Amino acid sequence: MRTLYNILFTVCFWLSSPYYFFKMWRRGNWRSGFGQRFAWYNTKIKQAITNRHLIWLHAVSVGEVNICTQLIPALERQAPNLKIIVSTTTTTGMSELKRKLPSHIGKIYYPIDRRAYVRRALNLFHPEAVVLVEAEIWPNFIWRARDKGIPLFLVNARLSDRSYRGYKRFGFLFKSLFASFAGVGAQNETDVTKLRDLGCRPEAIHVVGSLKFDSATLNERRLLDVPAMLVQLGVPAGAHILVAGSTHAGEEAILAEKFQRLRARFPALFLVLVPRHFERGKEVGRELAARGIKFAYRSEITPDRRYAANSIECLLVNTTGELKHFYQYATVIFVGKSLTANGGQNPIEPGALGKAMVFGPNMQNFTDVVRSFVTQNGAVQVQDATELEDALASLLGDEARREELGRNALLVVKENLGAIDRTVDMIVAHLEGGKMFVAPRW
Repeated sequence: MRTLYNILFTVCFWLSSPYYFFKMWRRGNWRSGFGQRFAWYNTKIKQAITNRHLIWLHAVSVGEVNICTQLIPALERQAPNLKIIVSTTTTTGMSELKRKLPSHIGKIYYPIDRRAYVRRALNLFHPEAVVLVEAEIWPNFIWRARDKGIPLFLVNARLSDRSYRGYKRFGFLFKSLFASFAGVGAQNETDVTKLRDLGCRPEAIHVVGSLKFDSATLNERRLLDVPAMLVQLGVPAGAHILVAGSTHAGEEAILAEKFQRLRARFPALFLVLVPRHFERGKEVGRELAARGIKFAYRSEITPDRRYAANSIECLLVNTTGELKHFYQYATVIFVGKSLTANGGQNPIEPGALGKAMVFGPNMQNFTDVVRSFVTQNGAVQVQDATELEDALASLLGDEARREELGRNALLVVKENLGAIDRTVDMIVAHLEGGKMFVAPRW
């Protein structure tokens, strides 16, 4: 099985590498740490881990990085003698790691899942444990860690129906991999059933809830003054702010059209449009320009630049790591990847801020979270673009309704806090069982 996987992976890797390298080039800053993807790590990283008991966390991209920023402090409190490194796959994820985590936390790129690269990385770091955030299953990495006796943990385990079907279809490969985990932090009973079916040992699974509820709180230092930026853009005081977060292709055109129609009813309405992938900024800008919408790119806003009152209708955010700050000052929020694409983006962040939010029908990645928000009257779910316009118009014109949705959303978030601590308890219990270096409990 391993030989067959490595043959197929090598073929697929070389065939697909032009696409992925082009994608990295588009996102920018691809040269920094490029060698780490092949498990070549510099002397500074090697010196930092010398003679240290180390735990390795892997966060695929920005969403998982946000979870790690909450998980790591809780883990350090209970296991202060462990050195922590965090890996990510994307350049945007690395930017967030560097921005949000202190210097004593190691930050690396996850190695490509070829046998030689994985062997080199694990031989260098030799972690006491590996923690994978969400279902990021790479066979060579897991095989090698298992062969070396390194305990593996899967936290915030979430399986969409599509992922579940994929893993199930290739059960001959993945069943033994899922059985390798010493501990699995599941979000709910539905995921427990799926994880057992995929091969996870029942005794390894713990229902802890979603870590994204804990990671959604706005407790980081605020480097962006959104109200001052809006004044700078000439947005009048008291204007309604519609924030469309993490949008995907097709959604920006719909939002631009609906925004123009809504602005006829709400003349002071201002749109903040935040594409999920910032490198799509120019593409989205062309969509706005084609409809005659006057906009400014976030990257072009400088402290000394001022705009005339009402000269700008939309701010197009082509930067990363700032969405949560714009959410904080929104009148109404649209959660992207839910109208023209499948899966949905995280609705917990707007909920944690007590904001009125709307999302489309395609929220498969957050099925249970969405059910909680909708059934407890903490969000509005629409089925198409027509319903979206009606919902936005209703909320923009009804302050009491917006406040009601925000209060209820915040209650849903508060009811689901604590998953971080339960996850750390699961990991530390295993470390203690292996007589590893954790803090004493007095």
